[in-house]
Amino acid sequence: MPGKRANGEGSIFPYRNGFAAYVWVTKPDGKRDRKYVYGKTRDEVHDKWVRLHQQAKAGPVATNVPTVASYMTYWLAEVVEPNLAPLTYATYETLSRLYIVPGIGAKRLDGRLSVRDVQTWLNKVAKTCQCCAQGKDERRPPKNRKCCAVGRCCHDLPAARTVKGIRAVLRSALSQAEVEELVAKNVAALVKLPPIRSRKGKSWSSEEARAFLEASRDDDDYLYAAYVLVLVLGLRKGEVLGLTWDHINWDGWQKPCTTHGETFCEHCRDNHDISLVIDKQLQRVRGQLLHRATKTEESDAPLPLPAICVAALRHRHQQQQAARQKAGDAWHDTGMIFTTRYGLPVEPRNFNRSYDSRIARTGIPKITVHDARRTCGSLLVDLDVHPRVAMAILRHADFSITMEIYSQVSSKTTREALRRLGESLDQ
Repeated sequence: MPGKRANGEGSIFPYRNGFAAYVWVTKPDGKRDRKYVYGKTRDEVHDKWVRLHQQAKAGPVATNVPTVASYMTYWLAEVVEPNLAPLTYATYETLSRLYIVPGIGAKRLDGRLSVRDVQTWLNKVAKTCQCCAQGKDERRPPKNRKCCAVGRCCHDLPAARTVKGIRAVLRSALSQAEVEELVAKNVAALVKLPPIRSRKGKSWSSEEARAFLEASRDDDDYLYAAYVLVLVLGLRKGEVLGLTWDHINWDGWQKPCTTHGETFCEHCRDNHDISLVIDKQLQRVRGQLLHRATKTEESDAPLPLPAICVAALRHRHQQQQAARQKAGDAWHDTGMIFTTRYGLPVEPRNFNRSYDSRIARTGIPKITVHDARRTCGSLLVDLDVHPRVAMAILRHADFSITMEIYSQVSSKTTREALRRLGESLDQ
């Protein structure tokens, strides 16, 4: 019969400057309700209406879809902050506040947020001066403004890793939205970004590492033992600064020796199994100094302490006892191994300053604290330590990290291997 509407099309009706339609759906809470779709033409609405019918048959459908901004607020407060590390939450919140919410915060999570929307937005972020976009120069006092606020754009473009981090945060949030059945697919996971070339880490040779430690020891540096633990055991900066004396299993070595009457008796140290448990780290997060658990359980495995570490920690104990006596009532008994002259924890930034200053005075190539940890891996390779043993020492959760990042063979070892190869070919 001409003009007869198809089955179900009675729910399509004129609405404002176009058309609308509804489908009865089951919401995530189990209740039934109408969900509406809108469009400028009847055909457009009909297509949406058909897709909505298919979604309703497949499972629960949310009727009130939040915007990206409102969902990010919920996700950060209810999912990220209670369950992830404080530094992770701070990083996610910063990327959300500075980039995601200003860029696509007004978009709804459902079909209004498309792959094209996210792709176009991220491409724009990568090409936008963030000093202009975030008003960094405008927040300075008028006399100190020097670039964007006075018409001289500084072209402060975000790094490729920052853009990748933004996409990762949005993708993680939309993954949770998928679990909560607010979206049908994770559009952020389908976005393309240019590949990032990994930074080639630097490391010291055995001679340079020895020169650094000897200079620190000769100057009676209060961080000498910390440098030893980084280079010999591959500890991270936060792990070193988070150590307490309780983390060391002295097996009675800290008690006065019954034979010689000396605490930490040098003569008897070989008779004891001394190990170090690493389950805490010290981090400065948004103005708070946090002494919290390490990132992975693999970090908690006890490490046997070689003689150089035992001697360094013994000396550190003597240094701290002298500082305690000198400070008197001003001393804070925190139980930390590495402290200021008043017993307070060492600030991570101050550790970096002391470390950089020590390198400059020693006259060796400058590398980061994390590269000093990399040096440990390289030295283990030079000593022909099996990769699985190196993985246990460096406490990696993934064996590929040990092989691809930290166990870089030094140039000296490479040259020696090539020399031996050449000699074998000449025979």
